[in-house]
Amino acid sequence: MVDWNSQAELVVDSTVFLKFMHALSGLYFWEVVTSLDFEWAFFTGKKRFHYPAVFYFLNRYCLFFTMIGILIALDTTTEIDCQALYTFNQIMGQASSGLASINLSIRTMALWSHNRYIVIPIIVIILGHWSLILQGVLVKASWVDGAGCLVTGSNNTILAATFIYSMCFDLIILLLSMYKLVIGVKGGRSQLMGLLFKDGLVYFVIAFLANLLATVFIMLNLNAIMSVIFNVPAAIFSTIVACRAVRRLTNFSQKGPEVFSSTGHSFRVAGPATSANTIGISPVSARGTIKHKSELSNGVHVQMQTFTVADEDRMSDYNSEGDTQKTRIQDPEMGDAEISAEFKRPPY
Repeated sequence: MVDWNSQAELVVDSTVFLKFMHALSGLYFWEVVTSLDFEWAFFTGKKRFHYPAVFYFLNRYCLFFTMIGILIALDTTTEIDCQALYTFNQIMGQASSGLASINLSIRTMALWSHNRYIVIPIIVIILGHWSLILQGVLVKASWVDGAGCLVTGSNNTILAATFIYSMCFDLIILLLSMYKLVIGVKGGRSQLMGLLFKDGLVYFVIAFLANLLATVFIMLNLNAIMSVIFNVPAAIFSTIVACRAVRRLTNFSQKGPEVFSSTGHSFRVAGPATSANTIGISPVSARGTIKHKSELSNGVHVQMQTFTVADEDRMSDYNSEGDTQKTRIQDPEMGDAEISAEFKRPPY
């Protein structure tokens, strides 16, 4: 039986913690550097800045400075205030996890057209999440001559509650998104809806597993180091998948307008789709506006639900009051059909 609180075991755990944090730092710094073109597009004006981007940047750079703080704590050879540094690292690291959940929440609220019955409960859940994140000093550290800053204790109850809350929060967001993208959609799914479905599911699986691993070690309470060793991976993996989901959704609009039929088949149009014989797509239409043109002179009638993906400047210009735009479509075989363009593009 391993004595997790023996001095020899604590030395081994400290060494593992040191190397593990350096490896994770390299992983996250690589992720930031390889995606700097996204930030650069905002600075150069190629992408229009919208308010959800604030949470994206806060998410990325809260964790970025957290990793810098962790490396300073682990590598410094000069005595410093370890408690202040670890408090900064703890708050910023947990804030990055909370911001990752907010990034996915914004997408979900947009999917529901800012329906107040969805938005208000989500905001209440977010406030509850942050009430745990900002609880105060949960990790204790001190300077040890010859070893540097070492973790000497942690408030495992609050830490475990925060991670469990995060898992439940992510599950609620996933269920709301899946309902809107799967059950709440009539007919086939567009490529945009497929993208949202896939990214939401991938985020939940990765974030859930990372938070679950951190929670298990917190509850085991083997020693002060092992109790917090998987907190940083949980924040890193949640942030990476959340930020990648934001970037993928933003870059999606650059591929041109998308057309899909009620049978579920989809394709992209490279140029402006303005055919007068079958389908007319307005190049400036947004918010899911539907337009149809058909001629039956040749004895063949083709009906398609046509959706245009808004350009970069119009992505966030969705109806914040949750109004539904509807267009009446005449069909000699089906009678009057009312198609609702309720789906709104998330504001990235």
